[in-house]
Amino acid sequence: MRKRIAFQTFGCKLNFSETSGIATALPESDYEVVDFNEAADFYVINSCTVTSNADKRTKQAINRVKKLNPNSKVTIMGCYSQNEPEEVAEFNGVDLVLGNDQKFNLRYYLENPHSERSVEIHRSNINKSSEFNSSYSGDDRTRTFLKVQDGCDYFCTFCTIPRARGRSRSDSIVNTVKIAQEIAQNDTKEIILSGVNIGDFGKLNGESFFDLIKALENIDGIERIRISSIEPELLSEEIIHHISKSKKILPHFHIPLQAGSNKVLKDMQRKYDTSIYTARVKLIKSLMPHACIAADVITGFPTESDEEFEKSYYYIKSLDISYMHIFTYSERDRTLAKRMPYEFDPKKKKSRSIKLHNLSDKKKRDFYNSNLGRTEKVLFEANIQDGMMSGWTENYIKVAAKHNPNLINTIQKVKLSKINSEGIFEIEL
Repeated sequence: MRKRIAFQTFGCKLNFSETSGIATALPESDYEVVDFNEAADFYVINSCTVTSNADKRTKQAINRVKKLNPNSKVTIMGCYSQNEPEEVAEFNGVDLVLGNDQKFNLRYYLENPHSERSVEIHRSNINKSSEFNSSYSGDDRTRTFLKVQDGCDYFCTFCTIPRARGRSRSDSIVNTVKIAQEIAQNDTKEIILSGVNIGDFGKLNGESFFDLIKALENIDGIERIRISSIEPELLSEEIIHHISKSKKILPHFHIPLQAGSNKVLKDMQRKYDTSIYTARVKLIKSLMPHACIAADVITGFPTESDEEFEKSYYYIKSLDISYMHIFTYSERDRTLAKRMPYEFDPKKKKSRSIKLHNLSDKKKRDFYNSNLGRTEKVLFEANIQDGMMSGWTENYIKVAAKHNPNLINTIQKVKLSKINSEGIFEIEL
C-alpha cells in the first residue's frame, strides 16, 4: 500500500523549487503526495530561518498536522533544522530532523530509521560542502523556478543564511542547460532563475552568470527567462545592456537594497553603497523605461537611528523603483548584528514599516499607471478566482481576464487599459 506524504514549504522560492524536486523524486509506486491539510502518514516541512516569525510558523505547522493524524511521522528539514537542529528536535511531535544537505536523501531516512533516539537528527557541517543539488518546481506548467546556485560567501551582519546554506556553489552551465531543456519538454513557457546569490554562479569553475543566461537563451521551447534576485554589484552593466536587447530575458529586476543609508549599509557589511545602486537603477531605466525594479528593504536595524532612517526613506523615495519587499529587522543568534547595541521601541519599528509600506504602495500605483495604454505580452496561468484567470506581463504586471481554459499556458498580446479596485489590470479578450 502506498504511503501518503504531504509537504509544506516556508521561505524563499529556492525552498519551493527544492521541495518540488524532492517530492517528484519519490516513486509513485510507494508514495502518494497529498495536500498538507489532509491526513497523511508522513508530513515534511521545509523550514526557513530568516526571521523569528519563520521559526514560529514551523512550530505551528507541526501542531496542525498532529491534529490531522496523531500517528503521523513529522520531518523538519531546511534552514531552521540546519542552524538549530537540537532546538527543532525538542518540538513536540517531531520525528526526524534533516539538514540542508541531508534533505535530498529524504526517502532513505524515512525508510531506514536507525537511531535509538526518539528523534533522529542528520546534519553535517554544510560550510565544508561542495555538493550542489539541482532542482526545479514542477507544480505549475506555465512557470518554473529553476535552482541555479546555492550558498553565500557574503556574511552580512544580519544574516544566518551562509551558516544554513554553506558557501557559494553551483552546477556547470552544461548541466544547468540540460535541466532547462528537460523543463522545456514539459511545455513550460517561463523559467525563473533562483538561488541564494545567483550573481555568484560559476565562481568555482571559471564560468559566470552572464555566460549562463546567454546559454539559456538558446534553448528551444523556453520563451521567457526571469531573474529572481541579484545583488547590485553583481548586476553588471554588461548584463543590463544584454537584457535590454534580449528577446527572452525579461525586463524585471529584483535588486536587494536593504538600506538607503550608506552608514547602515556599511554596518550591515553590504558590498555596495547607494551610488552603485542608483547607477544600476538609472541604467536600467534609460535602456528599458518600463522595466519593473523591486527592492528588498530592512527597517529597524540596530544602527538605524532616526536620522539614518530619514536618509534611507528619502533616498528610496527618489529612486525610480516599482515596489519593495519590506522586512522588520529580526535579531538572529550567532550574527554580528546581535552584538550591536539594540534598544528599539517596537512601536517605532512598526511605524517605520508602515511608512515604507505606504511608500511602496504609491510606487507600485505609479508604476502601474505609467503602463496604462501600453500593449504587453501576458503569460496566463491556471489559477482561477471568482471566474477570473490571471497572468503576468514581461515586466511583472498582474493582469486578470475572464476565465478561458484555452488561454492557460499561452502568451497573449493585451492592451493595459483598466486598473480595477484591487489594483490589478483587468482586460477583455
